[in-house]
Amino acid sequence: MGSLLRQFDALPEGFLTAAPTQLADLLGGPALIHLPGRREQPLFVSVLLHGNETTGFLALQSILKEYADKSLPRALSIFVGNVEAARDGLRRLAGQPDYNRVWPGTDHPDSAERRMMSEIFDIMQERKPFASLDVHNNTGINPHYACVNYINHGSLHLARLFSRTLVYFVRPLGVQSMAFAQLCPAVTVECGKVGQGAGEQHAREFIDACLHLSEIPDHPLAARDLDLFHTVAIVRVPQAFSFGFGEQPVDIRFVDDLDHLNFRELSPGTVLAELNGVEVMPVEATDEQGADVSKKYFSIEDRLLRTTRPMMPSMFTLDERVIRQDCLGYLMERYPLPE
Repeated sequence: MGSLLRQFDALPEGFLTAAPTQLADLLGGPALIHLPGRREQPLFVSVLLHGNETTGFLALQSILKEYADKSLPRALSIFVGNVEAARDGLRRLAGQPDYNRVWPGTDHPDSAERRMMSEIFDIMQERKPFASLDVHNNTGINPHYACVNYINHGSLHLARLFSRTLVYFVRPLGVQSMAFAQLCPAVTVECGKVGQGAGEQHAREFIDACLHLSEIPDHPLAARDLDLFHTVAIVRVPQAFSFGFGEQPVDIRFVDDLDHLNFRELSPGTVLAELNGVEVMPVEATDEQGADVSKKYFSIEDRLLRTTRPMMPSMFTLDERVIRQDCLGYLMERYPLPE
């Protein structure tokens, strides 16, 4: 079987004016585009790993228009990911794996997409990337923040260039930044909801700043310079339960402003949902080792789902498709900065 990947050594005709929905026809599939720059070691940027998260692509378009008639400050390798899903404005199509769960290190079964990510990793390993940026949006209300998968000075400095709010996580496996951290400082950046100009501008400024870096510092950051959180659990809704928000006749009726709880310190006893005929734990929380820790963080009292300990959610969303395809959100705790 042939590879899903298309490679280009120049920007394809029409790339700078194409809408995300037009990329499948323009590129013919997922594409890796290599552009020269004054510094040869390339910056790697991945966009549209989720087809409905368009901010990274639009930010790159804006930067590349600016450099249309002049040299980039650094070579740039761009991976434009799930263009088929982008055509339909979806995170992923039915039958596709999540493009940000099948990179080297994944626990997903073999697939054409998994083989493609390994191919990209091998290509970029040969090119020795300077740094790796994976640009995303979220569906809930969150601040702009950066994620790292390893606590080291280089990745923390790169992440801090985007935001003082940083999240360290090691699950889920198979994410792009975790794979590329074997090659160079690597971060994921979360740019808020799709369609917000502030998110596109922030992503643009961050990518452009990285293109202009001559080196990434390797000295410790001061604890006062950032807020570092550790993702301790992923929260999912079992398929057996129906759910909704606000006034709906469902098994689990989450509070209608659930996504407003993101990046807020929740006290024990905070109500997250009202339950209708559900007497068992209605959500599944798994820790970094994959163990069920639902009862560590949640309890049922008087048909209400409550928190049992101090915690801070991230990426809680009201998007029912995202909840079914991925998760309800994540739980975090503060993390000490390394010396």
